[in-house]
Amino acid sequence: MDSFLHYLPYSEEDEKLGIVCSTAGNVEVPPNTSYPPYKDEHPAVFRTVAQGRILSEFHIIYIIEGQGTFETQGKTYAVNPGSVLFLPPGIWHRYRPVPDIGWHEYWVGFKGSFVQNLFGEGVFSADKLFFELGLNNRMIENFQLIFEEIKTQQPLYQFRVCSEIISLIAEIHTQERRREQPNHYQKIVDTAKNLMRANVFGGINLPSIAKQIGLSVSHLNEIFKTYTSMTPYQYFIQLKINKAGSLLENDISVKEAAYKLGFNDQFYFSRLFKSKTGVTPSEWKAMIRSSGSRLSR
Repeated sequence: MDSFLHYLPYSEEDEKLGIVCSTAGNVEVPPNTSYPPYKDEHPAVFRTVAQGRILSEFHIIYIIEGQGTFETQGKTYAVNPGSVLFLPPGIWHRYRPVPDIGWHEYWVGFKGSFVQNLFGEGVFSADKLFFELGLNNRMIENFQLIFEEIKTQQPLYQFRVCSEIISLIAEIHTQERRREQPNHYQKIVDTAKNLMRANVFGGINLPSIAKQIGLSVSHLNEIFKTYTSMTPYQYFIQLKINKAGSLLENDISVKEAAYKLGFNDQFYFSRLFKSKTGVTPSEWKAMIRSSGSRLSR
């Protein structure tokens, strides 16, 4: 793919998605080249990347060839193929290739309430702006789809580009989470899940589950939440709601479904079911009956 860089307009309609793409580029920087290349094609704030700058938007930079350095918040990182720089607004940084080596970079810039909320909720943190994820075919494909959409700029291309940015964010977050966690964590979580599934009609007994796995309750809670973003109790409740949906598809009452799943209070069960599914158990049953009658015609 030939090198290119774009700074993009966006409309009020584009902004309704909560994320808009402001810039993207695919540039190969040969050895002993002034950085950034094509300097006159960048707005002023972006030209100072090698000396230091502060952005008002988010950027993701992915290095697929070459070597360089990245500096931010008093730390310096060695950049290699597969390095990802995640740059939030308001944080000073600078990066550049090693002069006699150069590099090949992909980047995308974006802003909006959706990604700001992700950052605010800790999906990404100002404490973690550098990732060593290696060359990842899915991320490369995300970038290439972004570039192709920007090149053609068909109607609603911003929506298509931003869906790829969200996918890119998800891939970075997923790969980093998996890389950080030892394989035995997966076995611990899988064992806990299996024990909870086996007792979905009863109550959750975390001390018993933790004892069978060989951990303290607090350690089990910590590992489970880190790996799944849910506590064991939250996961167990979701299991019960999923099972309730299956039970209600059969010819049993809401009261009986609640009783089978260990809920003594039918009204509490109904409120919990609606909070997780958006409909009451009775509405769920009506939806299933309606679907079945249409299929039988």
